[in-house]
Amino acid sequence: MLIVRPAGPSDLASLMELAVLSGRGFTSLPEDEATLLNRLTLSETSFGGAIAPREAWYTLMLEDSETGRIEGLGGVRAAVGVARPHFSFRVMTLAQFSSAINTRFDHKALVLVNECAGWTEVGSLYLRPERRSGGAGSLLARSRYMLIGTERQRFSETVMAELRGYFAPDGTCPFWDGVASKFFRLPFDEADHMVMSTDGQFILDLAPRHPIYVELIDTAAQEAIGRVHVEGEAARAMLEHEGFRGSGLVDIFDGGPTYSVPRDSIRTIERTEVLAAMKGDPADAPERLVSTASIGGFRAIRTKVRIEEGIAVLDGEAIDALRLKSGEMVRVRQ
Repeated sequence: MLIVRPAGPSDLASLMELAVLSGRGFTSLPEDEATLLNRLTLSETSFGGAIAPREAWYTLMLEDSETGRIEGLGGVRAAVGVARPHFSFRVMTLAQFSSAINTRFDHKALVLVNECAGWTEVGSLYLRPERRSGGAGSLLARSRYMLIGTERQRFSETVMAELRGYFAPDGTCPFWDGVASKFFRLPFDEADHMVMSTDGQFILDLAPRHPIYVELIDTAAQEAIGRVHVEGEAARAMLEHEGFRGSGLVDIFDGGPTYSVPRDSIRTIERTEVLAAMKGDPADAPERLVSTASIGGFRAIRTKVRIEEGIAVLDGEAIDALRLKSGEMVRVRQ
């Protein structure tokens, strides 16, 4: 059985392995043990409730209960832009008109903004390539929304997701090469690593302060604006299924799009109810997404659930996987 559970420092080796597999441009998974250990420690503290809600960053591991192997991870950051600004480019249309020649020109431009401050971010969704079928990705992705739904007051009324931007087959990033590198003047990998391993002051110091006219940048960079990495198309489809839509914001490094949705409009949150769990035989009941009903010790699985008179009947394996006692509450997605 696949189980989604909280991550902690003991998961460092597995997280490092996934970071290596994820490849370039996966900002939240740098190949740096110290940075990843800090994140896992923060996750443990967040699930334990020993940190202010807005500072929490929950990391979830997808574990195969039979082998013990970690097959993927996902994350929920309670609020971005709290300690420092969270910069994006907004793709805007700037209109200019000349009465002398009675002509109007519309120019698309990239404008540096800090609009996401305080938003909750779902991200870090990554699975081993061999696990990207059979529902594992859906379980992991939706578990993040189940987590948010357990205690909504801990999270923002707006939820965002940043998708990795486009990389060419030769491994280059057209948006970085054509736009961002002109300001940061670092190799992409070094700048990407600094986002997670430093306080990001270099972004505040070096990011462009004035609009960048899209017509003035090269064609490859123009075409990369808002384009998703080939490995991110499935993630985008799952986001759209949950109600996320493009926000008009793109990442300042790779040009990947930012999607957003009102928290309470997320489909998984809307369609989840809280029921008392009871051990029994679910028989031929349909499989559903089920999670514990609190953040502390959060766990989620997909299993057969028979619902009757406010009771969720689960088999013994499911009860054990969720570490439940009979009568405890669970959240079930309809």
